[in-house]
Amino acid sequence: MAQSVWGYESDNGPDRWHENYPMAKGDKQSPIEINSKDVRHDSSLAPWHASYDPGAAKTILNNGRTCRVVFDDTFDRSVLRGGPLTGAYRLRQLHLHWGSSDDHGSEHVIDGVKYAAELHMVHWNPKHGNFAGALKQPDGVAVVGIFLKVGKTPKPEMKRILEEIDNIKTKGKEAPFQHFDPSILFPKSRDYWTYHGSFTTPPCEECITWILLREPIEVSSDQMARLRSLSKNSENEPMNPLVDNWRPPQPVKGRIVRASFK
Repeated sequence: MAQSVWGYESDNGPDRWHENYPMAKGDKQSPIEINSKDVRHDSSLAPWHASYDPGAAKTILNNGRTCRVVFDDTFDRSVLRGGPLTGAYRLRQLHLHWGSSDDHGSEHVIDGVKYAAELHMVHWNPKHGNFAGALKQPDGVAVVGIFLKVGKTPKPEMKRILEEIDNIKTKGKEAPFQHFDPSILFPKSRDYWTYHGSFTTPPCEECITWILLREPIEVSSDQMARLRSLSKNSENEPMNPLVDNWRPPQPVKGRIVRASFK
């Protein structure tokens, strides 16, 4: 498997990532399945809060593996703090993982339940100098994970991202994406689970404090279909739907998942 071509097919998918990225077989890998009976309520866990500058949003792109929105992180303009974190973490990008149908697609699994998609808001700790430096530290990155479930009353939040999909239909396409406040994507409840884990894509660095929100946000079946209309191929190649870009749950290996709620 060539270094640059990891993906989600049988020949280059999650089962084979460790061949080029040995960390993928590490002891603190993500995602995981969370079982309520094994979760420890921790009353000392503080609420988290985000202060995001809508002017920090820059572009939206299709890199053939996901749809990503990129933010300006050159200074502390959009930050996440509180919860299990010490200090402020800067928002760098958000991206999604989704399935080929509405009954699966999330990476984390809650008591056996899979959601249609999972949104990841990736933040890094500026005390490590830059993003590359943060990847090498256990407290380098914080990811807020939000589940998307298909329902009858979709929230308007995802609309803006999905409206742009037509401009980034094929791999390598990028479009301006300005004046967007990602905090509209948060559900009403601030309840969360937290644990120490990794990126869910190679090289799978184990530098992430996960903040997984308990309450999903709703999207419509049409909105999910729109996401699946992206192609993992370039413009001059045949359409190849970008779907099932999720990694299955990894061994928990003795890690404790803490909850901010009872």
